[in-house]
Amino acid sequence: MSTENKILVPEADPFFYVSRETRNIIDKIRLISEKKPVNVLVTGRQGCGKSSLVRQYAAVYNRPLASFQIGILSEPGQLFGEYTLREGETSYKPFLFPEAIRTDGCVIHLEEINRPEHPKALNMLFSLLAEDRQVWMDELGLLQVAKSVVFFATMNEGEEYVGTEMLDPALRDRFYTILMDYIPAEVEVEVLVKKTGVDKEKAEEIVDLINKLRGNSQTPMDVSTRTTLMIGELVAVGVSIRDAIIYSLQTDRDHLESILLTMHMERKDIDAELASEFVLFR
Repeated sequence: MSTENKILVPEADPFFYVSRETRNIIDKIRLISEKKPVNVLVTGRQGCGKSSLVRQYAAVYNRPLASFQIGILSEPGQLFGEYTLREGETSYKPFLFPEAIRTDGCVIHLEEINRPEHPKALNMLFSLLAEDRQVWMDELGLLQVAKSVVFFATMNEGEEYVGTEMLDPALRDRFYTILMDYIPAEVEVEVLVKKTGVDKEKAEEIVDLINKLRGNSQTPMDVSTRTTLMIGELVAVGVSIRDAIIYSLQTDRDHLESILLTMHMERKDIDAELASEFVLFR
C-alpha cells in the first residue's frame, strides 16, 4: 500500500466502545470491501464517536486513512487539486484526494458531507461512489478507485446544525448507514475512568448528572461523550464536578446553574443489560 504524502495507518484507541450490532456490521463491511470498494454513512448525535469510529476502523484493520473536510468545498473538483501560477507559468497541482482514491485499501473519510459551501461541490463524488468507481478529469485523466477502498462519510443531521444541508437522496442512496448514539452509562463511566484518570465514584457522579441533563423533561441538553471526557479531565486535576460541567457545556451559565440546583443527586440504577450489549472495538 502506498503511504506517500503521509497516508498512514492511525493508532487504535484501546478504550473505544461500540454496540455489538455496530461491531458486527463493521466487520461485514470489511468483508464486502475485500471484494469491491464500499461506502458507509455514519450519522448521529454530535460528539458520539462518528469520526472516532472511522479512525478505529482504519486502525483495527490496518488500513491507511485520509480525511477530507467537505465544509471547505465551494465548487466541483476542489478536492482533487488546483491551478497555481509560478514564474509566469500556470500548472495544475494535485491534492491528496486523487492519491487516496488510488491507494489500495485506503479508508477515505469525508467529514461533514452535508456541509459544503455549495451543494454542487459534491457533484464529482457521484461517479466515484457509484458502481463504475471512476471519474474523468482533463487535468489528471481517468481516476479509478483502487481495490478495497472504503469511503466513510460522517455528518450531523438536523435543523439545529447551522450550515448543514439535506443530503441529496441520489448521493445518500450510495451508502450503507450506521447510526451512532450515546453509550450506556456504565460504559461511559468506564471510558471516563480509563481515559481521564478520574476515580470511579466521581466518574459515576459525572455520568449520572450528564444523563439527567440529557433527559431533563423541560430543557434536555445534547451532551456528547466528548464533552463528558472534557468534564472528566477537569475533575481529574481538581476542579469540582459542578464547575467542570459549567466550564465544559456551551450554554448559559445561569440557566445551567438553575438546572443543577433543582436536580436530585441520588444515583439511578445502571442498566446492566444494555451495557452488556457494548463491546470493545479493537
